[in-house]
Amino acid sequence: MPRALYIHWPFCLKKCPYCDFNSHVRASVDVAAWQVALIADMRHEAEVAGGEPLESVFFGGGTPSLMPPAVVAALLAEAERLWGFAPEIEITLEGNPSSVEASNYAALAGAGVNRASLGVQALDDEVLRFLGRLHSADEALAALEVAQEHFTRVSIDLIYARPGQDLAGWEAELQRAIGLGTGHLSLYQLTIEPGTKFATMVREGDFAPLDEDTCADLFALTRNITAAQGLPAYEVSNHAKPGERSRHNLAYWRYDDTLGIGPGAHGRRRGQATVRHRKPENWLAAIAAQGHGIVEARKLGVSEQASEAMLMGLRLGEGIDLGALAARFGLMHEQMCDPNRLAFYQTQGLTWQRGDRIGVTEAGMPLLDGLLGELVPAELVAT
Repeated sequence: MPRALYIHWPFCLKKCPYCDFNSHVRASVDVAAWQVALIADMRHEAEVAGGEPLESVFFGGGTPSLMPPAVVAALLAEAERLWGFAPEIEITLEGNPSSVEASNYAALAGAGVNRASLGVQALDDEVLRFLGRLHSADEALAALEVAQEHFTRVSIDLIYARPGQDLAGWEAELQRAIGLGTGHLSLYQLTIEPGTKFATMVREGDFAPLDEDTCADLFALTRNITAAQGLPAYEVSNHAKPGERSRHNLAYWRYDDTLGIGPGAHGRRRGQATVRHRKPENWLAAIAAQGHGIVEARKLGVSEQASEAMLMGLRLGEGIDLGALAARFGLMHEQMCDPNRLAFYQTQGLTWQRGDRIGVTEAGMPLLDGLLGELVPAELVAT
């Protein structure tokens, strides 16, 4: 089974008002101590989950482009020693498109990173200020140009369905983004997550989220434009040219083994779920006390694994191979997916079935959350 390694760097220069990721702002970071701790966490993971070589490594955060390239190189060297790298391994590093971070791109490429994911988020300075970003649109474009010079593959993130946004404005921005020439786009609707600054602002009446009908229209427009321009959606929010899909993210959606190290990192390996301490200081203390940052490790039941595999896989345009999953978990087809509901939603044009492979249609994708609740039994029961 393919293996993917996720490495979490939790630090940011500023917490964005929409962000509910495990990111933290600190006055200073002891980089040497963090390198030692991350390697210790990695070694523990290899002890309990050694085996197949890694197909992908993903540095996420936080803002991992703030990591010194020497630290990235040391972590990659250790990962290769512990697991080995598959041929043509994908090694991605997330970052903000600032000039400071762009100055590290050559060294990061030299360290082994071959794919960059840049949080551009918008191509308008006023919108960037609303989103709490520290870079300008011009700075983002300059950083992207540098990234394209040094990395084999580059992806950019954009946030749409922003307050007051209309179809014409988003179409112009999206067409401009496609024209920048990257092979992958992650296009996310703005959601107001609990506990974020935006959630407080909405509650206090500072702004109102975009209405659901306009959000749905923007979602459809996004998929139509990207498909027409050769970057069709292969997942709800991710669009790519042929050969440019994120292999690391596909590992999650296809329910392959995913190893997670660093604060707050989640993993799924060998039928077990792992969760690391979220707060950086607590994670470091756990490393010192027990040699790893795990706060919870539990065996997943067959029904829970099957349910997770269904919920993740149906996000993909390729859908899932119901027969293969049923065989993997020792279940019958009808235990994995309600056949009557699947057939009903086929008549509505919301799902499809081709042999053992099933999926959600373009018309069904805006209704994905509701469809998942209908198709995947609440309790999967093993035979």
